[in-house]
Amino acid sequence: MDVKDLTLIAVFSSLYAVLVIFLFSVSFGPIQLRVADCLLPLAAMFGWPVITASVIGCFIGNLVGGVMSFGSFDPRDVTFGPIANLVATYVIFTLRRRRPLACAVGAVIVGVIVGGYLWLIAPLEIGIAMPLWAATMISVTLSSLITMGILGYALLSFLSRPNVKAFLKSRGLKVFD
Repeated sequence: MDVKDLTLIAVFSSLYAVLVIFLFSVSFGPIQLRVADCLLPLAAMFGWPVITASVIGCFIGNLVGGVMSFGSFDPRDVTFGPIANLVATYVIFTLRRRRPLACAVGAVIVGVIVGGYLWLIAPLEIGIAMPLWAATMISVTLSSLITMGILGYALLSFLSRPNVKAFLKSRGLKVFD
């Protein structure tokens, strides 16, 4: 790692945390739209700095945002949320040559991991015959497909345009194809 990698980590982790904290009303709860997750597909382009930043940013965002939303943080959210981001961004990086698939798989990973514990923290009252854990997994997966599969993929596609990529590389950033 060099100074540029550390700078990317600082920028992306701060941006992730700020998006979670300032949009806490939609970032927390059994039905959530975590806009910050649109940054996770950028692991396909920037690699380990975004992978690392997604873990740090999620930890800070879940810690501070949890206190703002619920009056305290839940250790499960502060632990398993960053783990979900680590696994999802690593898979996105690994599948970077198949970006639509990478974004979809990353969204499912986040949905299954986060939905797997979130129902214990913020139960979802539903009027259908479905276990709460399944409903929460489906809810989080669908929201992750929106943020990562649509917004994140669009952001990744924009930054992958030849002129944008050339600009980033001219600034000395490591960009994966």
